[in-house]
Amino acid sequence: MLWVLDLDGVLWLGGEAIPGSADAVGRLRDAGAAVAFVTNNSARTVPQYVEALGRAGVEADAAEIVTSSQAAASLLVAGSRAAYIGDEGVLEALQDRGVEVVAAGDRPDAVVVGRTLSLDFDAMSGAAAAVRTGARFVATNTDATFPTPRGPEPGAGALVAFLEVASGRRAEPAGKPEQPMVDLVRERFGSPGVVVGDRPETDGLFATRLEAPFALVLTGVTRAEDLPVTPEPDLVGADLAAVVAKRLDSGGP
Repeated sequence: MLWVLDLDGVLWLGGEAIPGSADAVGRLRDAGAAVAFVTNNSARTVPQYVEALGRAGVEADAAEIVTSSQAAASLLVAGSRAAYIGDEGVLEALQDRGVEVVAAGDRPDAVVVGRTLSLDFDAMSGAAAAVRTGARFVATNTDATFPTPRGPEPGAGALVAFLEVASGRRAEPAGKPEQPMVDLVRERFGSPGVVVGDRPETDGLFATRLEAPFALVLTGVTRAEDLPVTPEPDLVGADLAAVVAKRLDSGGP
């Protein structure tokens, strides 16, 4: 059986491993479960995610990692031209897809937007202009916030909203819970048995669309005081270790 695990707010916060998360992944694998790491964080490249998981005590293969950058790139045709707002993960996904990366002022076929901490007004203005004049507008995801040890920070959705207002056009979101990510996970892994995440409106709805049980952890965006939430999770745990223990100890894979 496949467990689909979110990363930010589930395995780590701001790159700091959540205690017990690595042991929980190990327990799943010892029980014979397959694991996929599916993230809306578009910043890192796949090799960077493999390295980060290793630092958190989790051995992972590149084939086990799916990012919202990859979901966004899957919407574009090889040989097309795209500009982007984002970090290395977006660039990697576009190049792997065979998309030519160009500047926003070079009449791109599409503009892809992901979260970045390096905000540049001229780049945002150029992206808005490209979208306004007809470029396809693709968002890696529209999460309003991003979990950190200091609390939520603005997510990719904040940048997308800026460009939607500036361009007068709505973005096509690709990451969880949207269909491009659903299709990408099914294509690579088939149907999962459990989806674990910290955000009901993203991970929970993603689980619903994958027709899989949703396990909610309280180490990220959602806290105990936020319950009940919609969609209603099938399982709630203080952290990933608690969710895994509840599932496996009840006889489930």
